[in-house]
Amino acid sequence: MFSEEEWNEAWKQPLLEARLEGLGPREAGKVRDMYRAGDLRVLVATDRISAFDRVLGAVPFRGQVLNQLSAWWFEATRDLVANHVVSVPDPNVTIAREAEPLPVEVIVRGYITGSTTTSLWYLYEQGERAPYGVPLPEGLAKNDPLPEPIITPTTKAAPGEHDERLTAAEVTERGLVEPALWERVQEVALALFARGQEVARRGGLVLVDTKYEFGLADGELVLIDEVHTPDSSRYWDLAAYERGEIVHYDKEHLRLWYAARGFRGEGEPPPLAPELARELAELYVSVFERLTGARFEPGAQPAGPRIQENVERALAELGVARG
Repeated sequence: MFSEEEWNEAWKQPLLEARLEGLGPREAGKVRDMYRAGDLRVLVATDRISAFDRVLGAVPFRGQVLNQLSAWWFEATRDLVANHVVSVPDPNVTIAREAEPLPVEVIVRGYITGSTTTSLWYLYEQGERAPYGVPLPEGLAKNDPLPEPIITPTTKAAPGEHDERLTAAEVTERGLVEPALWERVQEVALALFARGQEVARRGGLVLVDTKYEFGLADGELVLIDEVHTPDSSRYWDLAAYERGEIVHYDKEHLRLWYAARGFRGEGEPPPLAPELARELAELYVSVFERLTGARFEPGAQPAGPRIQENVERALAELGVARG
């Protein structure tokens, strides 16, 4: 975990944005800031946290956890599929090779759960027995494990729009992904999920569902974005689940806090409370430590100068000209 002193230092100066010199314009997403460097991308995971399609505040250490946990998973799944990582020169930074993203988000689900109108449980409860084109048996209860993990793809919506549900067949019927490549993507996604569930169980967690993004780099299928983080995945505490309780170890903790205060994405959100930020930081760090088996070591503060120095050094070693 982190000490009280480390928390106080990080709380004073969370990484809200990465302004790097000599790398051209910054492209800002909800969580990551990205710079192009030759044919590479410099991806900086900030401490910004989003839900309901908007940034709600900052959680210290969160960006570091997302970056380092993804880096750990990329390495731990390299035998299953190639990935875009070139180097990880800083706790908050990944340098990645360019890849052409596939226009489909690959969501793998191992349990029937959720509360939104697009969730597997909602559709099943409404009587649908083949959501996303996948036949499901009668008699399932909320939060039950599925007979086997299933793939429920969606389109990648433009900013401000919503992803569209797809069946696996529609991915090829609509020409989104070529059939042979889509078969390979599904095979890899299920293998990644099986690996993720195995590792999670060893750490006392349940990997409930997750999202993968794939791309093509020089014609090769590669795993991109992030892997098995508390942002892209739903985790439950294993011991609690076996007692019949659901204890979230993912970003759902944030969503539930806001929903309990009447905010579900409309109007002005309440400020992210300091005590919630602390809870979320501890949750994210706990997931990192339980999955990797390593102690979380906070990066030096302030993060900005450290990131600038480490990125400059890494690009120089890679022979990439800046500016």
